[in-house]
Amino acid sequence: MSFKDLELNKPLLRAVANLGYDAPTLIQEKTIPLVLAKKDIIASAQTGTGKTAAFALPIIQQLYHLHDLPAKKKKIRALIVSPTRELAVQIAENFEQYAVNTNLKTAVIFGGTSMEPQLEVLKSGIDILIATPGRLLDLHKQDYINLDYIETLVLDEADLMLDMGFVDDVKKIVRLCPTQKQTLLFSATIPFKVEQLASSILKFPHRVEVSPNSSTSNNVNQFLYYVPKKDKVELCLYLLRQTINGSIIIFRRTKYGVDKLVNSLEKNNFSVAGLHGDKSQSERQNALNLFKNKEVKILIATDVAARGIDISQLDAVVNFDLPHIPETYVHRIGRTARAGHTGNSYSLCSADEKTYVTSIQKLIHMQLDVVQDHPYPLDPNAKPEVHKKKGSKYKKGRKSEGSKKKKKRWY
Repeated sequence: MSFKDLELNKPLLRAVANLGYDAPTLIQEKTIPLVLAKKDIIASAQTGTGKTAAFALPIIQQLYHLHDLPAKKKKIRALIVSPTRELAVQIAENFEQYAVNTNLKTAVIFGGTSMEPQLEVLKSGIDILIATPGRLLDLHKQDYINLDYIETLVLDEADLMLDMGFVDDVKKIVRLCPTQKQTLLFSATIPFKVEQLASSILKFPHRVEVSPNSSTSNNVNQFLYYVPKKDKVELCLYLLRQTINGSIIIFRRTKYGVDKLVNSLEKNNFSVAGLHGDKSQSERQNALNLFKNKEVKILIATDVAARGIDISQLDAVVNFDLPHIPETYVHRIGRTARAGHTGNSYSLCSADEKTYVTSIQKLIHMQLDVVQDHPYPLDPNAKPEVHKKKGSKYKKGRKSEGSKKKKKRWY
């Protein structure tokens, strides 16, 4: 199937051709005709499947007849709600690429930065708004945003949105939009809470499911290192000095873990950037820019902070902490070896994490390549550490310094 078969107009066909899109992905094939038919949708698709184009292209086509309206007559017709600033900015960039051959205007708004530049763009007249929930509701309350003309509402990364505590905000946004609107809900997974939300806001929705990828690219070399937990940092340093080259993302499970590893690597003269939710907007954007521009070669991040961020030509992924959800492993290493390139993944497994390896191998239907020749081997008889509660002194987990200083939600 081609994009022409999806009945996209010529300006959009030129845009996707210039971007090098040869054929629609599965989520695009299934979703674009339904969006063009003005159907409500609940779609399950991971980041990296082309889901942004799946809703952006048909939305642009639906609004194309309005693209020559003078700025003063423009109204916000499409609203895309995203849980994080980084995702919102990336979606906005995609819309601008797809709408390059039209006069449709796009704006993105998010918290953690000055309102003034965003207000200037809003006042200039826009057709499509991408927003995080908090800033959207703030500006609506101050009468800077009018949602009375919304024709299509998109809730992107709905599961992450609910995990971050935005359920009440999302429901309020839905109520502020016209009753007669099209609503598109996209989510990497569809847990019960997302089903509940969908049943309360969608009208006879069409369900689109692109099964989570349980296979990994043949172009990714997957290496597994069994190592005592206390030696993980030393093994990571050893691999960075001896084995791993190029552009690298290292995944850690917690914000505290990101900060700790950043400090360890910097003390050993590695140039690194850290990415997690307790960092300010400017800090996170700076970290991403440094990494994308190859000013630093190592980015250390949590899964949530890195979710949805498109970084091309990634040479290696390091799973410093193995994920407890096996699909997350597939998603992590899928960031390398894109567009026909070869990549490598390196997983550091302590005795506590052996069960995660079993789950991962079961999902991907293959055994990971165990590397035994390294300086910090794990005793085959080592048992998982047992953490016992000690009355009121027991700590559930360690928080990053940012978490200790402020409990403000990340949006």
